[in-house]
Amino acid sequence: MTTIKPKTLRLPTPGCYADPDRSGPEPDDVFDGMTEHLFYSLGKLAPTATRHDLYVALSYAVRDRLMTRYLAGIEALRAAPTRVVSYLSAEFLIGPQLGNNLLMLGIQDAAAEALRRFGIDDINLILDVEEEPGLGNGGLGRLAACFLESLASLEIPATGYGIRYEFGIFDQLIRDGWQVEITDKWLKGGWPWELPQPDQACFVGFGGRTESYQDEHGQYRVRWVPAEHAIGIPHDVPVLGYRVNTCNRLRLWRADATESFDFYAFNIGDYYGAVEEKVGSETLSKVLYPNDGTAEGRRLRLKQQHFFVSCSLQDMIRSLEARGLPIAEFPDHWAVQLNDTHPAIAVAELMRLLIDDKHLEWEDAWAITTRSLSYTNHTLLPEALEKWGLELFGSLLPRHLELIFEINRRFLQQVRIRYPGNEAVLQRVSIIDEEGGKSVRMAHLATVASHHVNGVAALHSELVKTQLFPEFADLWPEKFTNVTNGVTPRRWVALANPQLSGLLDEVIGDRWVQDLSQLRQLENYVDDTSFLERWGATKLAVKNQLSHYIHRHTGVLVDPASLFDVQVKRIHEYKRQHLNALQVIAQYLRIKNGEGDHLAPRTVIFGGKAAPGYYMAKLIIRFINGIAETINADPDMEGRLRVIFLADYNVKLGERVYPASDLSEQISTAGKEASGTGNMKFAMNGALTIGTLDGANVEIREQVGADNFFLFGKTAEEIMALHDAGYRPWELISAMPELTEVLRLVEQGHFSNGDGELFRPLLQNLTGRDPFFVLADFNDYLRAQAEVNTAWADRRRWNRMSLLNSARSGFFSSDRSIAEYAERIWRAEPFPVTIKCEMEDEPG
Repeated sequence: MTTIKPKTLRLPTPGCYADPDRSGPEPDDVFDGMTEHLFYSLGKLAPTATRHDLYVALSYAVRDRLMTRYLAGIEALRAAPTRVVSYLSAEFLIGPQLGNNLLMLGIQDAAAEALRRFGIDDINLILDVEEEPGLGNGGLGRLAACFLESLASLEIPATGYGIRYEFGIFDQLIRDGWQVEITDKWLKGGWPWELPQPDQACFVGFGGRTESYQDEHGQYRVRWVPAEHAIGIPHDVPVLGYRVNTCNRLRLWRADATESFDFYAFNIGDYYGAVEEKVGSETLSKVLYPNDGTAEGRRLRLKQQHFFVSCSLQDMIRSLEARGLPIAEFPDHWAVQLNDTHPAIAVAELMRLLIDDKHLEWEDAWAITTRSLSYTNHTLLPEALEKWGLELFGSLLPRHLELIFEINRRFLQQVRIRYPGNEAVLQRVSIIDEEGGKSVRMAHLATVASHHVNGVAALHSELVKTQLFPEFADLWPEKFTNVTNGVTPRRWVALANPQLSGLLDEVIGDRWVQDLSQLRQLENYVDDTSFLERWGATKLAVKNQLSHYIHRHTGVLVDPASLFDVQVKRIHEYKRQHLNALQVIAQYLRIKNGEGDHLAPRTVIFGGKAAPGYYMAKLIIRFINGIAETINADPDMEGRLRVIFLADYNVKLGERVYPASDLSEQISTAGKEASGTGNMKFAMNGALTIGTLDGANVEIREQVGADNFFLFGKTAEEIMALHDAGYRPWELISAMPELTEVLRLVEQGHFSNGDGELFRPLLQNLTGRDPFFVLADFNDYLRAQAEVNTAWADRRRWNRMSLLNSARSGFFSSDRSIAEYAERIWRAEPFPVTIKCEMEDEPG
């Protein structure tokens, strides 16, 4: 008979948050944590546990280790308040959390060993179980996620605020070449990384009316009487920094109804009416970016934005009150960053809370608002600068519209002093757009109220000042600044590319993970033939992995030794995936015509989602898939050319694609891309860029060197001049015989099973208006692609260029971006968290 020895419990002393049984870094500790969670949290025994069970158990065991730091940080801030960054964003594309948190804690090997004891020899089998959190769509949301991680890694206290979308944007299927959207049920298996906090719920109003009254002091006041309410339930996601104790949070709001069930309606047989309020309220947090092509879709979008912004601001004010801090000190404790125009309603909502709820005078409330808010502009595209019709806005947010009218009145008085008698300037800068159907310009509102306005790349920031907001820049030149975007090297190199990460650790040490400028040491090996061969072998290893993935998911065999030419990003005309597609056809024709001997064997990889209501973007996806079907079935292309469209592109897939890419396609129309962040991920992983002088491409080329960048295309100034001169794309075609042949082949239905009508709207768009100057850049794009072919033929030269792209990519770490925000915009300081505990033994 086995005698079980009583376990000795080691209890933390009062004020200590480190439970040794739930925070140990060794394989035994992780294994014990998984075993306990299987039993107590999941009700499972190890022999019957599925891979999903093991994923959840390991996630809970890892989350236990986060809690030590998370709670210690909350207590430290309560004891010694400091300025906290509040990052308001409609998207946080955070990606899978398990692998990232294992990296942050430094317990990847311990977790792998613990899993081996459960019969899992490859930790990736468990990591792959995790669903992609449906909290974002593209670069905006991924940037927000990188920024939150860097804030924690730099030990700057911060809270990200957003919406807990139940269904995300959509999962993308490809059927008969077309994008098909299906519901993204990412929460169907539960999500172990969130901590619901129902006791910290907030009420949010919509609609109704305003009324005036006199308070007990005889002061004139306005109160808003909403017609409906929703409740915001916060769900906190811990965000741990790399090998530090700082664990910030992402607070996501889930919408609930004030009354979930109407018993009277139910009892009289109105079963839908009994839950109508619950269904209507919960719609607020159902789906990311409802289609704004309908009036109801636009209404829901505005309600979503007000919902999460109001909850977040109420939460910040409540945190001050809980610590006994006066509302006048709000700007000293919160630096509120508006990530694009989606949260710009914060201007009016903060004013409402300060004036109507806290009874501050206008000047005091405005001073607090303008000292607290700063605004990041992410686009120059007019259609992406949100405007809300006054009828819609007033029906949903009547008090906010009154406040915006008053903000605008006071602002225009300043403008009249600066530009006396100049009505044209007043019309251009007014927060209220008077043309056509009157509307609220949210970018103008954010610009007027923010103490800083920044673009996200040097070129973009200059265009913000000179083209988008020139009058604002004249009024307040000190407001406008640039902070070039960045991405975290932890996820995008250390986690996504362990082959490259291991090589870097070996030759330059592991400090690069926290200080990406350390990559400069790689330049010492730029002429080392042996090391360049190892560099190329590392790339080939990850290309092999992606090749297997492509075969499993598409059935197409690709050669990992071919040039992996990649364009993965949101599908949009200005990003010009159709320009890339046209040059693929040109290569195809050269090979068919016997002129392809000088062409590098290529695997051209596309990926990205089109907005459901964006027909032209969806047609571009169909165009790419039509080209892929034709080329991949042609025996003449064997070993020469393959085209792949990777469906449902997301963070998980990006972690496979960026490390395996040789050529990064960054071919947007100059002056249209604010920054780009995919271009940075590619460069960090040693991909060479072919691109225009647009967004952060300009700075990437400056950093890596013009000799290591394939430049083509007209500049932003040349594009503007071409536009002003009356661009006529049809006049270019006759002078470009290769383009003529490409377009004729498309027109004849060669890539659409003989259907000459399928791609006619695309051809008419290109040859008629060509709004993004695809044809204007086509020939120069082919020239640059010819340079790519020449460089690829000399593999030593290519590896050298690849190494230099990685070595010189340190500037594009999000740590650098966050350090600039913290110093110049937020005035936020690092706040290291110390965890010191002495354990007391108590026999159990």
